[in-house]
Amino acid sequence: MKQVIQNFRSGVLKVDEVPETICRSGGILVRNVSSLISAGTEKMAIDLAQKSLVGKAKERPDLVRQVIGKIRRDGLMATLQTVKAKLETPLALGYSCAGVVRETGNGAEEFRVGDRVACAGMNYASHAETVFVPKNLAVRIPDGVSFDEAAFVTLGAIALQGVRTTEAKLGDTVAVIGLGLLGQLTVQILKAAGCRVIGIDLEAGKVELARLHGADSAVLRGDDVETAVRQFTDNFGVDAVIVTAAADTNDPIELAGVIARDRAVVAMVGAVRMDVPRKVYYEKELQLRLSRSYGPGRYDANYEERGVDYPIGYVRWTERRNMQEFLRLVAAKAVRLDQLTTHRFPIDQAERAYDIVTGKTRQNYLGILLTYGEAAEERAVNFVELRAARKAADVQLGVIGAGNFAKSVLLPRLAKMNGVSLIGLATATGRTAKAVGDQFGFEFCSTDYRQLLAREDINTILIATRHNSHAAITAEALRAGKTVFVEKPLAIEEAGLNEVITAMRQSQGRVLVGFNRRFSSLSAELKQFLNGAGPLAITYRVNAGEIPKESWIQQDEGGGRIVGEVCHFVDTLQFLTGSEIEEVFAYQSAAGADTLSIVAKFRDGSAGNINYFATGDRSFPKERIEVYGGGRVAVLDDFRQLEMWREGKRKVSKRLAQDKGFDQELAAFAEAVRDGGQMPIDWRSLLMTTLTTLRIEDALRSGKPEAVSLNNEI
Repeated sequence: MKQVIQNFRSGVLKVDEVPETICRSGGILVRNVSSLISAGTEKMAIDLAQKSLVGKAKERPDLVRQVIGKIRRDGLMATLQTVKAKLETPLALGYSCAGVVRETGNGAEEFRVGDRVACAGMNYASHAETVFVPKNLAVRIPDGVSFDEAAFVTLGAIALQGVRTTEAKLGDTVAVIGLGLLGQLTVQILKAAGCRVIGIDLEAGKVELARLHGADSAVLRGDDVETAVRQFTDNFGVDAVIVTAAADTNDPIELAGVIARDRAVVAMVGAVRMDVPRKVYYEKELQLRLSRSYGPGRYDANYEERGVDYPIGYVRWTERRNMQEFLRLVAAKAVRLDQLTTHRFPIDQAERAYDIVTGKTRQNYLGILLTYGEAAEERAVNFVELRAARKAADVQLGVIGAGNFAKSVLLPRLAKMNGVSLIGLATATGRTAKAVGDQFGFEFCSTDYRQLLAREDINTILIATRHNSHAAITAEALRAGKTVFVEKPLAIEEAGLNEVITAMRQSQGRVLVGFNRRFSSLSAELKQFLNGAGPLAITYRVNAGEIPKESWIQQDEGGGRIVGEVCHFVDTLQFLTGSEIEEVFAYQSAAGADTLSIVAKFRDGSAGNINYFATGDRSFPKERIEVYGGGRVAVLDDFRQLEMWREGKRKVSKRLAQDKGFDQELAAFAEAVRDGGQMPIDWRSLLMTTLTTLRIEDALRSGKPEAVSLNNEI
């Protein structure tokens, strides 16, 4: 399918041919008919992408601070790989569209195939022939409203929320500063609410258009605005000001303070400088309010992505209900859009549209629509060839998932490895599949991972999707006869683990889980130093850092940080002791769920303690392992330095860069695939690690030690 994308690193914008996105639970698959370019927002994104790296850094100093912090923690090379992966991520432009439902996912049964819908949301309602949209970001289009009109839904909801933010009432006087597309919609909505409106803009044409759309008065910014407002309001000043301008100057917020009456409301909707002039705002006791996009629910992943609605009795106007109300106003002809649509381009000519937005082609414009033709049932095309097949290698690899870890850690290494051919890549979104597939030299890309499992020329599958899908895809891949490398965790619940065990028995397959730390050269040296020293006493301290509760890692998709990350440290303890864990106990700090201490009892008599803390300073090194046993002491600091004491002598091993074992892990896996031998980590050990993390969670719930028991036949 065709989609408008932009490379964030180079700034190149183009209409690309990418695999069609797939329908998922909680949303609908929509065949677009029309989408609206939001000139202000999209131009800012385009301008940022087209800046140099220095320009991007100046624009986003917050991200620069994050990069510096990561360099201190993880080293320069690891940070550069992560930053490169971020910069190469393609941007999906557009966030307001209309079309026809082609497919519904589980949980979105309120929609039917064939429904006419309007959709919102960055990375969802994109300029693409087909889009997947979560159900709370989609509404049915009323009868009498065209697709072109419905494509304005997001901008309309933004304007409507701006009006609601002021709490303007029947008879109130309201000034609208900035009469672009958003301002014109705001004028009409205010008039529909019974307000008296004065519009202000720099351009005479937009001032006249505001009058055409019902503004009681409209004035050029270069004229005597203060006098016009005094005459309009009987010398009181306006009851409210809505700033819908997009400007890098402070003039709009200063003007708002001047023309507002005593104790008025100033609502900020547009992107302008906000150096608030204290004197006028203080003396008039003005209320400055920021309108958060298109209403309550915006930026709440539970609402937007997981479909959890706010009860109407508590939140009358959510972003979805604002979308519905805007379309009702359009259907009632209270809002007219015919004069606001200045250009239409078919999707394959989208670059011409953006030439107008960026000023490359000088034309006056307001609403620019991209059109896709009337929606029709078509067979999904979710496969794109990228390059000709190459000579077969020992590892014919298919990769499922391309998140930040895969792009910054796994794929750069695999792309350079001898004996490994990158054959197919599957991700949930077509633009990511195409961009990452091109970047690392895959032969084809898709949005359907089962195409990889069905290919005979792929003998190995790497799974780097979100955690809740690992077990099911691993089981499918094993049944398809593939050798599997699955990023941790293997499973996030016992049912998933049992599914993998069953598939393993049936297929006699081979699996490696991405527990990389045991492959570090320092871990290997530590293991050798401890030979014959057991039983051991080990303390593993992890300065984990906080992850917001809204993150997918903390939700059902991630399963939480115990199964998602603590599994690494459980595996490392098993590696160092050479023994299985038979019992665990865990105590959680009152500081939060991600700060806990875990005690593990091993079958050989060793004892391990994992202190996993999310409340520390992230600039402090992340991991430290202390081992005691057989008259020996060893300390491994953040996989950079290993100190070993024995018989009064101290030995130190250092690495110039942090060595967490990724290179050695992938090399060992590739060798096992080539030779057909055993995987680098014993299958039973992999299962014990996963089972242990599940028992840690049980121990937190029960408040008592939990046995870790695995069938001896495994």
